[in-house]
Amino acid sequence: MRGYAVAPGGTLVGEIRVPGDKSVSHRAIMLGALADGETQVTGFLEGADSLATLAAFRRMGVAIEGPARGELRIRGVGRDGLTAPAAPLDVGNAGTAMRLLCGLLAGQRFATTLVGDASLSRRPMRRVTEPLARMGADIETTAAGTAPLLIRPVPRLHGIDYAMPVASAQVKSCLLLAGLYADGETCVTEPAVTRDHTERMLATFGCAVRRDGARVCIEGGSRLTAAPVEVPADISSAAFFLVGASIAAGGAVTLPAVGVNPTRVGVLNILKAMGADIAVENPRQCGAEPVADLRVRSARLRGIEIPAEQVPLAIDEFPALFVAAACAEGETLLTGAEELRVKESDRIAVMAAGLGRLGVETEVLPDGIRIQGRGGAPLAGGSVDSHGDHRIAMAFAMAALRAEAPVLVQDCANVDTSFPGFATLAAAAGLGIEETPA
Repeated sequence: MRGYAVAPGGTLVGEIRVPGDKSVSHRAIMLGALADGETQVTGFLEGADSLATLAAFRRMGVAIEGPARGELRIRGVGRDGLTAPAAPLDVGNAGTAMRLLCGLLAGQRFATTLVGDASLSRRPMRRVTEPLARMGADIETTAAGTAPLLIRPVPRLHGIDYAMPVASAQVKSCLLLAGLYADGETCVTEPAVTRDHTERMLATFGCAVRRDGARVCIEGGSRLTAAPVEVPADISSAAFFLVGASIAAGGAVTLPAVGVNPTRVGVLNILKAMGADIAVENPRQCGAEPVADLRVRSARLRGIEIPAEQVPLAIDEFPALFVAAACAEGETLLTGAEELRVKESDRIAVMAAGLGRLGVETEVLPDGIRIQGRGGAPLAGGSVDSHGDHRIAMAFAMAALRAEAPVLVQDCANVDTSFPGFATLAAAAGLGIEETPA
C-alpha cells in the first residue's frame, strides 16, 4: 500500500501520452485467444488488470509473446481450443476480466473457478450469472452473489433475448461471448448506449454482429479469424489530465491518439458543457476504433445538471468530473448513476467524503450527488482515503492543482491496475506529486 503527497498549486503543460485503452486491451487478449491464427496487438496496456487477463489465458493453454513496449503476439487456439487451468484463475482487481470471462467460460467443456482480490470479491456478479443461467449455464457464487465463481461445464448453452435492466457494457459483452457457444441467436437490448468495443472487435475478427437500434445480436457457433488490433490511448486515463489542465492556472496539454469511440466520449461532452476549452483534432481510425488528439487549455468551469444520456458514456470518468465540479462556479447535479455505487468502491460516497475533507459541500443522493463548486476559491488541503480505488486516487491527485495546502492521498497501489507510471507522467507535466510509503 502506498500513497501520494501532492503539493498545492502548479500547472500541467506539454504533450502527455497516456497508456493504452484497458477495455480494448482486455478484449484483444480474449478474442485473439479464441481466434484461428496469430493476432498481433500494438498499444497494449501493461497494467495489472489487463496483465491478469493475459495470465489467465496463458494458464488455459494460449501461447502469448510479450508484452514488449505494448506489443503482443497471440497464437489463437480457436473457439474450442482452451484447456482447463490447473488452479483457480485469479484476475486480481479486474472486474471487466471477471465478468467477461464468466460468459466466455460458461460454454467450455471444463470447470473453472474465478477469484479476485478483496475489492473485486465484494462486487455484484448476479448481473451476469442470472442471465447466463437463463442460457443454461451452471455458475455458483457466494450467498451474496459475489466471487469466487465456480463455472461448471454444461451440455450446451442456448441463445436468449435479454433486456438489460441496467446499462452495462460488461453484462452485454459477457452475454455476447457466451453467445459464441450457444445454440441459436443471442440478443441483448440496452436501456442506454454503452461502450461497443466488443461488437467492433468481434466484427474485426470476422464474426457477424447485428445491431437494430438498442438491440445487438450474435449467432451461435461463429468462428473468429485472427486480425491485428491497434489499441488507442485510454480516454479514461486521459480524463484526469483533461480535468487537471482545465482547472490549473495556465494549463495547456495535448493528449495524442486518444480513443474517441462515440460510446466513450461522455467526459468530453460534460466538460465542454461546463465550459472547458477542449479541441478534438486530427480525427482518424486506429484499427476498429476512432482516435483523435485532444488539446485542452485552462478555463473557468461552471456547474451543470449532467444530462441523463451522458451518464453511461462517462461512467468511469466521474471521479475526475467530480473534481471539475468542485472547482466550478455554482452547483453540479448528477442523478441516474446508481452504477457508481458498485465500482471498485462506492464512488459516490468515497468521493463525497474526500471532497468534504477538501472543503467542498456535497449532498449524497441515492443515485448521484450534488456538488457545490468553490469557483475561484481554493480547495483546502488535507488527507483523503481512496479506499484502494485507482480512479479516485488519481482524481484527488489532480485536485491539488487548486488546493491551498498539500493533498495526501492514501491507498494508491491499485493505480497500477489501469495507469502504470501515472505519478511519473503527471510529475513530468508539472504536478507536484511524490509517491509515499504506506
